[in-house]
Amino acid sequence: MSESRERRGAGSGTTPVDGEGGALRTGGEDGTGQVAVPPAHDTRETVRIRHNDYGSLTPPELGRWEPRLGVSVVIAAYDCQESLDRTLASLAAQTYPGDLTEVIVADDGSDPPLRLPETAPARTRIVRVPEGRWGRGWARQTGAAEATGDVLHWVDADVILDREHVEAHMRWHHLAPYAVVLGDVRFTPEPSGQAPGAQEVLAAVRHGRADGLFPVSVPHAWRADRLAETDRLREAGSRAYQLHSGASTSVPLTLLRAAGGVNTALNMGEDTDLGFRLAQAGAVFVPDADAVCWHLGPSTVMTREKEVHRHNWSVLPDLIPDLRWLRTHPRRTWLVPYVRVVVDAADATYEEVRASVDAALAGTLADVAVTVTGPWSALPEGRRPSLDEPLLDLRLVRNLYANEPRVSFAETVPDAAPSPFRLLCPAGWALGADTLDRLVKHAEGEEYGLLSVVLDERESGITAARLERVAAFARAALVPGGDPDDLVHEMFGSLWVGGEEYGFAPAERIQPVAGDAARWRAEAARWRREAERLEDEVESLRREARELRERAERADGERRRGPIGEIIATVRHRRAG
Repeated sequence: MSESRERRGAGSGTTPVDGEGGALRTGGEDGTGQVAVPPAHDTRETVRIRHNDYGSLTPPELGRWEPRLGVSVVIAAYDCQESLDRTLASLAAQTYPGDLTEVIVADDGSDPPLRLPETAPARTRIVRVPEGRWGRGWARQTGAAEATGDVLHWVDADVILDREHVEAHMRWHHLAPYAVVLGDVRFTPEPSGQAPGAQEVLAAVRHGRADGLFPVSVPHAWRADRLAETDRLREAGSRAYQLHSGASTSVPLTLLRAAGGVNTALNMGEDTDLGFRLAQAGAVFVPDADAVCWHLGPSTVMTREKEVHRHNWSVLPDLIPDLRWLRTHPRRTWLVPYVRVVVDAADATYEEVRASVDAALAGTLADVAVTVTGPWSALPEGRRPSLDEPLLDLRLVRNLYANEPRVSFAETVPDAAPSPFRLLCPAGWALGADTLDRLVKHAEGEEYGLLSVVLDERESGITAARLERVAAFARAALVPGGDPDDLVHEMFGSLWVGGEEYGFAPAERIQPVAGDAARWRAEAARWRREAERLEDEVESLRREARELRERAERADGERRRGPIGEIIATVRHRRAG
């Protein structure tokens, strides 16, 4: 442990820890010098973080604040009693209060079953993954389902935590309700001899000397590079989730549930999948260099990287639209679409809805799904006049797309998560072949949270389409007070653009989609824009040529006149007068 960290542990006023968990207590303004975190309503409910720049948050110094939130530490474990004993021993010596901490070990079918050692924290229990289920996804979700704390803290069963590890995590959660905190995991070489026992770990962590157990340790190189490139994720934007790891990560339990919890179908890649869904739920990812832990030996990714990628890249493309390089097939349908287009059919004709839906499905950005909203439950069943029923246009729309896998029906506008984008398109307006592709690239390039597209403007009002970044509106929903569009503008930025510029057109002005026309429509639109640009350029050159010709004629006249020419011109002028 560094000198500064040792001083902090020895003189911060922290109550000594024991085998039942540490207890951090502060005295506020009573002269102890300790600082209490402001009440939750002063910080957590008002903080507005732009993109992933958490720099506006100022965490309290370790050992000098008063915690209030409960934490549930969840450990997924399988046939690893010895390493689990060490992990639990390090948890028993944490500075975070024991009465605010519970530890849940999710036993993934170990044989013999895992047991609690003497060095485990007092509030520790073991739960078993349901019979017939297995894998890290199931283990983590089983533990999460048992959690009762405000925050869930994932910890791997083969790591040893520094004494202030949990405290370092939790101070951020007292500042922002959508922070996901990433610990600093360091990897040791493969143990050449006997690994430290649980009692040795307990004593070392308790006295702030855990780093003495591991004279050599290194960070994961790729993670370290990403942190350096992005100012420790402050400039990572929408890609910050890529560093999410279950080895040491904490998340508010409400945010975890809003994201859908852990994908129990995954035994590998579940961390990346969950990180992406947390991002779409509005998370800000905060790496904390003080939340140190040590992983005994290299990870599987470090020793078998190509094999891990080969496995995960067969699964993750279906779940994470952001992995564009894994979605290169031009005609694949993916489980989670990149963009969900929403068309409201409630007050529109069948022809208007069809024009909008067909155009959205036929664009160059094929990674799209469409939801058509309307009062579908009002459509009568049974005998009815086929040509004269009151909601005939709705019936025809449902008939047309009933078996189209990329089209769904909903009564109200759906939550698009975990898709990164949602486009709200008024019925009767059709997207050009590359409209959606260009809009999304514009939004991605500037990290906009909202692009509003003016389609028509009249005295009665503006007709507009909206491209919404799902993560931006999810975060706005976590900040009480204020208009959602205003909050999104503040935290992500927004922009108004013209519909014609991006290829939108009313239904009556477009040709019906036929054949595999997307590429040709896009090419035609591109050449049409190029022709318009060239016409403007030619007209500009013509104006420039006229100006140059006039200047040349004036210069030539002045040159011919000279002194004699001036005299002759003056005489002629007088005679004419």
